Amino acid sequence: MKIYTKTGDEGKTSLIGGARVVKSHDRVAAYGTVDELNAHIGLVRDQPVNAPRQSLLLEIQNNLFVMGSLLAADTGYQAKLPPLLPESVTALEEAIDQMQATLEPMRYFILPGGHVSVSQCHIARCVCRRAERSVVLLHEKEGVDHLILVYLNRLSDYLFVLSRAIAKELGIAENHWKGKDK
Repeated sequence: MKIYTKTGDEGKTSLIGGARVVKSHDRVAAYGTVDELNAHIGLVRDQPVNAPRQSLLLEIQNNLFVMGSLLAADTGYQAKLPPLLPESVTALEEAIDQMQATLEPMRYFILPGGHVSVSQCHIARCVCRRAERSVVLLHEKEGVDHLILVYLNRLSDYLFVLSRAIAKELGIAENHWKGKDK
């Protein structure tokens, strides 16, 4: 099977269900950004410091793939797609709570950086927020499963707390933003 089909050469693609849309369509932007986020999560997962979190990060990637398939389906598509489950949000919340229990309370905004693993979490968090904005835009126009919005919001929180936990585990001082006058 060839990887190239030439069906997208004119700037259109097919949604699940068969509808053809321009590649700049809001739906394509939403699932494309989720796909980009999935690639960044893969890089976060590949960081040696995340060895104990491999299974949750892999679960997150699987959930993002499910989300991508839901977003790639044409409005009204009726065939069975795998669902995104509420338990997936709960798993993120539990992981956030466990990590936060080991961290100092925040007193400042935190500037990204200090170590490649920390920075990669922040990049993934920013892409997650962009995915969330893209899905919100699609939701305003066509409607989207609300759980997708909840999951992306919680995932960005998870990635932020993960960046702090990694910094602590690696002994990296957080860079606090103090403003110009401080």
